[in-house]
Amino acid sequence: TAAPHLDTVYVPIGCGSGICGTILARNALGLKTKVVGVVADTAQAAKLSVEAGKLVETGPTQTFADGMAVRVPVAEAYEIYAQGAERILSVSDFEIAEAMRLLFRCTHNVAEGAGAAAMAALMQERDHMQGKAVGVILSGGNIDTAMFAEVLSGGVPIT
Repeated sequence: TAAPHLDTVYVPIGCGSGICGTILARNALGLKTKVVGVVADTAQAAKLSVEAGKLVETGPTQTFADGMAVRVPVAEAYEIYAQGAERILSVSDFEIAEAMRLLFRCTHNVAEGAGAAAMAALMQERDHMQGKAVGVILSGGNIDTAMFAEVLSGGVPIT
């Protein structure tokens, strides 16, 4: 409710608690904010499940955004985000690393891979979101120092 005027909010999806909480809070407050889920392009179980209309299990995942490296969607969470999310986007590790650099450079916030995924998705849709009130969930800053140094120096960690 700190920003009830938001048009859209981007939320990373791992097991689903963050996006579910966002959707349920929006609904409870009677807001019209669109909720956009974000997954890693190598861990798309949530996105594929919504597209298929049923739970979809994927194979092994490889992403340095380990908070989103989910192969099997949580059924209870899926029921909420399948109905309540406007759409689900996928972002690459390269896009995530770019978002981490942007967040650090512009806001001085340290974001782990999953924590920066929402910003990466907004960066994909920046032209479409121009002039709109948009929020991104920065969900965590738990990143190894060496990995963060690699990202800040322009790299993308290999997992």
